[in-house]
Amino acid sequence: MGLLLLGVSIVTFLLMNASPLDPLQTNVGQAALGTMSQEQVERLEAYWGMDTPPLERYAEWLKGLLCGDMGTSLLYRQPVAAVIWQRLSSSLLLLLSAWIISGVLGLLLGVAAGVWRGRRPDKLIRGWCLLISSTPAFWLAILLLLVFSVWLGWLPAGLSVPIGMESSLVTAGDRLQHAILPAVTLSITGVSNIALHTREKMVDVLESDYVLFARARGESMSSIVWRHGLRGVSLPAITLQFGSVSEIIGGSVLVEQVFSYPGLGQAAVTAGLGSDLPLLMGITLITSAIVFGGNLAADLLYGAVDPKIRRRAAK
Repeated sequence: MGLLLLGVSIVTFLLMNASPLDPLQTNVGQAALGTMSQEQVERLEAYWGMDTPPLERYAEWLKGLLCGDMGTSLLYRQPVAAVIWQRLSSSLLLLLSAWIISGVLGLLLGVAAGVWRGRRPDKLIRGWCLLISSTPAFWLAILLLLVFSVWLGWLPAGLSVPIGMESSLVTAGDRLQHAILPAVTLSITGVSNIALHTREKMVDVLESDYVLFARARGESMSSIVWRHGLRGVSLPAITLQFGSVSEIIGGSVLVEQVFSYPGLGQAAVTAGLGSDLPLLMGITLITSAIVFGGNLAADLLYGAVDPKIRRRAAK
């Protein structure tokens, strides 16, 4: 994981260094730069690190990171760790709810499609999954926003808290209400992959010899699905569920932009467009660590689910 995070940091730095955006023109403006003296421009270049060679900038950033310092955000003028923690706390409810809902719904739909394979429920589920998998997340977010916020007026149109309300007066219900539409959008886009793969594994399980023997003994379909089917699809489901962490984090970048949700994804877009290298590097590392941690958790759960893997690991 350490080598992977190092590689991610190098790639992120190289991409940011190759960006055609000029930090001074982007954040100060061409008109304002024309009215400044040469000394003021040089001080701004030093602030944005434009007067430092790229290799030296990366070496200084990496040295600070190894000492526990992720640097200071150039846009927010706060420690990067503080900005990330503030934005991650806003996105945590959104990401966790979307991750759980998409996993549970994808598993149920995949099992149902496998049980009724070739029949109308299977065709409807597969058609819906294929339609959703080809739908851009931002377009789905705009559609849900138009229907449930503009036309019906059931849910707020954006942000994570009501407009103009003091933070001390915001309740958990207010935060939950503002997170419903972004979470539903991320959940819908994450269901199709889990459902389709679970269906294929469920079909393989139902066509196996031990399920044929169970049917010969007179077991009902519900008993076969509960005792054999869920056990057979559990390992692929765990892999897909924890593997979907990266998809949900990536989708949150677009979804948070549509709903103006002040989370980690929106902070990443702001840092990228504003050439805030320390903040973007910090967000990339934290999100990469979450994704790698999800894959590690899936590997560890294999032994808890499958006794064969646990016995092989013990040897």
